[in-house]
Formats: sequence, C-alpha cells, structure tokens
Amino acid sequence: MDFLKTLMVSAAGLKVQSGRMRVIAENLANADSAARTPNEDPYRRKIPTVTTAFDKELGAQIVKLGKVDADRSDFDSRYEPGHPAADANGMVRYPNVSSLIESVDMREAQRTYEANLNVVSATRSMLQRTIDILRG
Repeated sequence: MDFLKTLMVSAAGLKVQSGRMRVIAENLANADSAARTPNEDPYRRKIPTVTTAFDKELGAQIVKLGKVDADRSDFDSRYEPGHPAADANGMVRYPNVSSLIESVDMREAQRTYEANLNVVSATRSMLQRTIDILRG
C-alpha cells in the first residue's frame, strides 16, 4: 500500500471541502443582504464545483475545486415599500440564497472533510505501526 499516495489524495479532498465550506459560508453571510438601490442586483448565490484530474506524479485521480459559478435562479422579492431599494411597486429584491439549502450543503462538506481527515489519521496510525514493527 502506498501511504504517500493515500495522504496526498486525502489532502486534495480536504482542500476541496475547505473551499466548498468557504463559498457556502459566504452565501450564508449574504443571505439577507438586499441591494442598496432599486436598480442594483443583490448578492447572487455562488455554487462551488468539483472536478477530477489525473496527477501524473501520484499516478492517481484527485479532486480539485473547480470554477465557482453564479446561481442564475430568480432573486427573492419581498414587499417592503419603505426600504431604500424598493421599486415603484414597493418590492425589494433579496439574494437567491436559501439558508436551509446552504446549511445542508455545509453539513455535507463538513462530513466529507471529516471522512478525509479520518483517512489521514488512519494512514498515520498504519505508518506508525509499520515503523514500530520494523524497529522491533
């Protein structure tokens, strides 16, 4: 078993999930931020993508954080006639971010991060046992 390859593949997974969590956190932070003027668009939800690539040095497929796309779904509109960003009908556009969806995505990214971290821990443990056996 190639311990280095296992560690590098898991490290790539950790990096991807960390990037996903960063984008999701940005979405959650901007979930309630309306535009400042009626003609201005509010924050648009970002969607992190994951790609695979063959690493020649490792001789293995690894994951990478791909392009971060903008979610093109419609903005949420609320009736708030006193708001500075209200249009002629009193409607204010809010970001197309659902806190529920972002929370579920965040939990999935956290669990995948933890799974990769467990692989790193198990690999380190196997390496330590191998070293102990070779010493004995």
